[in-house]
Amino acid sequence: MPSSPQPPVTALRLGTRNSPLAMAQAEEARDRLIAAHPGLTIEIVPVTASGDKIQDRPLAEIGGKALWTKELDHWLMNGEIDFAVHSLKDVETIRPAAIAIAAILPREDVRDVLIGAESIRALPQGARVGTSAPRRAAQLLHARPDCTVVMFRGNVATRLAKLAAGEADATLLARAGLNRLDAAGTGHPLAADEWLPAPGQGAIAIECRADDAATRAILSAIDDLPSRHAVFAERALLAGLGGNCHSPIAVLTTAEGSELILRAAIYSPDGAEKVEATTRFAAGDPAGPARLAAELLNRAPDAVRVHFSGPAQE
Repeated sequence: MPSSPQPPVTALRLGTRNSPLAMAQAEEARDRLIAAHPGLTIEIVPVTASGDKIQDRPLAEIGGKALWTKELDHWLMNGEIDFAVHSLKDVETIRPAAIAIAAILPREDVRDVLIGAESIRALPQGARVGTSAPRRAAQLLHARPDCTVVMFRGNVATRLAKLAAGEADATLLARAGLNRLDAAGTGHPLAADEWLPAPGQGAIAIECRADDAATRAILSAIDDLPSRHAVFAERALLAGLGGNCHSPIAVLTTAEGSELILRAAIYSPDGAEKVEATTRFAAGDPAGPARLAAELLNRAPDAVRVHFSGPAQE
């Protein structure tokens, strides 16, 4: 006998990290889904990620980006949640085959914000700048080798509190996160074409089980194709470079018609060496980012090249 049709999905469980910004992102995803699917109910299920529990060491020293995703991955694969919401820049480049990025929400402002001075040039001589991001540290030291990097970890409120307590003279945050926390007036945005952002910055990724066709269909309604093309190009570049949490890489993607322009820079961690290149390609074509990765690695001096493993071998 033919199988009977499955009843329509009317309720889903959304997993998220239990931080103010992650919750704001989860609420945005929930609201977009409910608007796209009237009658759908969504329960937000928060989890405290390992990356939120450990605040005194750089992420690269304690397990990398997986510390943001592993608890939610476990819940997802065990069926405790139906989908999960992440800041895309916190999601590992290579993900388990059983998990799919089913939707990318419309990308927010990609710029970094400097708090404590009006610009990088305006930082006082010898300023202490708080960050735990290798990309920001390398960019800062490349532009201002007189400055000192102070390790800052924690959510937005924690880092602002550390700055207010005098642990550093300035710090850097993502404009997208501040916007989502209704703190858009905080700090001074840095021009994205002068201070290139992190890959995936400003993008929210929604993941579900790859074999869950019903949930994937529901999530597809809020997938923003231009944002998907841009951030997947950046992730293809990361894959071609073989970067990790220790690898300083900055990238800016802009669209012109059906094409993308990808500009990227890779650094030595101390900022002394920098290699930059740009390419243009059709949106959705992973060969363009791969070519750019190869060009950057071919031109990179050893002080930069050693921090990138190149494309994974099949």
